[in-house]
Amino acid sequence: MKISILTAFPGMIKNYLETSILGKGIAKGIFDVEVIDIRDFAQGNYKQIDDYCYGKGGMILMPEPLKKALEHLSRETKPYVVYPSPQGITLHQEIVEDLARKENIAIFCGHYEGVDERFTEKYVDLEVSLGDFVLTGGEMPAMALVDAISRLIPGVVGKTEAVQEDSFYNGMLDYPNYTRPAVWDDEEVPEILLSGNDKIIKEWRRRQSVERTLKRRPDIVGRAGIMPYLNYGAYVIEIYNSADDPKTYNSISEVFKLNLVDTATACKAYGIEKYILIAPDAQQRETIKQTISLLSEEAECKDRPDLKEALNNVKLFGSTQKALAWIEKREKTDLHKVVVTTKDCKKAVNWLSLKREILLKNYCTVFIFGRECELHSKIIDSVNTVLTPISGVKDNLNHLSVRSTISITLDRFFGQR
Repeated sequence: MKISILTAFPGMIKNYLETSILGKGIAKGIFDVEVIDIRDFAQGNYKQIDDYCYGKGGMILMPEPLKKALEHLSRETKPYVVYPSPQGITLHQEIVEDLARKENIAIFCGHYEGVDERFTEKYVDLEVSLGDFVLTGGEMPAMALVDAISRLIPGVVGKTEAVQEDSFYNGMLDYPNYTRPAVWDDEEVPEILLSGNDKIIKEWRRRQSVERTLKRRPDIVGRAGIMPYLNYGAYVIEIYNSADDPKTYNSISEVFKLNLVDTATACKAYGIEKYILIAPDAQQRETIKQTISLLSEEAECKDRPDLKEALNNVKLFGSTQKALAWIEKREKTDLHKVVVTTKDCKKAVNWLSLKREILLKNYCTVFIFGRECELHSKIIDSVNTVLTPISGVKDNLNHLSVRSTISITLDRFFGQR
């Protein structure tokens, strides 16, 4: 990976790049950072790169030296151009990860009042801001960008785990860290960290990460995949009741097979413990079992171990009550039962509020889905939470299939950003 930083103050950048992890990564040739003086592309004896704004105002960088510098960089491949600016999108981890996938990046450091807008509109691919405040130039944001990007390049940071446990990488804040001495300024290191028990230390850190995130940055929970932070598994129950259609007793439609495969795969992808189908009729359950067996054989023939594993994760019950009792016995804890419907009701809760509550109270959560006719009032009245319906542009239209609703719901709670 190559990063070019174009600046009127190259000394600021060069000193920074020679230090710590960045300097070691560059020295090893893991990635390359080139610092370019914009004045090298200016004309005249004074190498002027700035001038007054039209319509009164301060000084801004002229477009011509910037264009020539970019043409110099684009001799082989045009770089992806980034401009740190107060008008840019606020920098966050996802942007850093996108930039880390680029092979060639050019960061233009503005100064004074910024850069001529014509250059920005024509050549800049991304404007980014460090936050809602103003700096005297783009050098510090450029250094922050290089630092953040370099951490994601394999080999720059010693341990991959160190990067993966950082704040925001998993959508959560990092846990608190301590070093020697064990007692400092009358404050002790938490006793659990001195225990030497890796398992309980890991659980403690995980819980601390949850509590810190909910207290300080509850806004980022919506982007976090919360499964690794829970002590209990999560389950999906789909109520499949076609007793009003006798044809389905002895045969399974292709649509059902597709729904089964897609939902089972989604459940496995998001770490769901079991995908449970409720079919009240014994003959119906037997037909579904045979279908799952045939689909598993097809998956094995097609060398699809992932699909076979997903299908093995499906379990059948004759009633919702029996399924819930089985889960409760398996997890040895009370269940938090959640229904997802297509119709709003007074007790409905927004998914983000529930996600925070699941994290805070460490629930074993069971999500219950089904066609509206199967989710009768007794089931809705018996659960702990009803989620607000998934809706698109028109709130009065909701024709999502059950498998679509399941996938969207699982992604909201357990998807990684």
